[in-house]
Amino acid sequence: MPRHLVASALMFKPGAVITQQRRLALLRRFTTDDHADVGTRTAACLLLLYAQPLSRIQDLTTADVLDHDGELSIRLGDPPAPVPEPFATLLRQLVDAAGPPPALLFPGRLAGQPVAYTTLHNRLRALGFPIKEGRVAALRQLVLQAPAPVVADALGFHPTTATRQVTNAGGTWSRYPSPRS
Repeated sequence: MPRHLVASALMFKPGAVITQQRRLALLRRFTTDDHADVGTRTAACLLLLYAQPLSRIQDLTTADVLDHDGELSIRLGDPPAPVPEPFATLLRQLVDAAGPPPALLFPGRLAGQPVAYTTLHNRLRALGFPIKEGRVAALRQLVLQAPAPVVADALGFHPTTATRQVTNAGGTWSRYPSPRS
């Protein structure tokens, strides 16, 4: 008797998130609170503003931060993403401390090596930072404000990742203008 193969459907869990109010409160805290070092505060803001994973944050260099006539942007995807104030001031402090391009923004203990993922993770956790929840909340907010493919390109995400978060955030594509014929 032949056996039938049954493939189970892949399920993407929506994931826990923090509220937009909590996300903004954390952004205020990490852009203004001088009790934590500039690197840890900058990493927290990169998570909260651009939903970047720690594995990408740790590898950023001064060459990834672009200054055009006083307007800062950061190369996370294509095109580079604008950097709003007061985060721009914090990011400039980190760039100035790092040295000339292409110096690592988050240097490790060994020369020329980025900070270890675990070290960065532990620094954020020690400050009570909700890493996963903050990152998911940031991405959901971004895809509710702009089309998922635009967000994916600008921040270096796979389009499927961004599109999935539109659904998880309760957004629809019907809000975006349709292309004209």
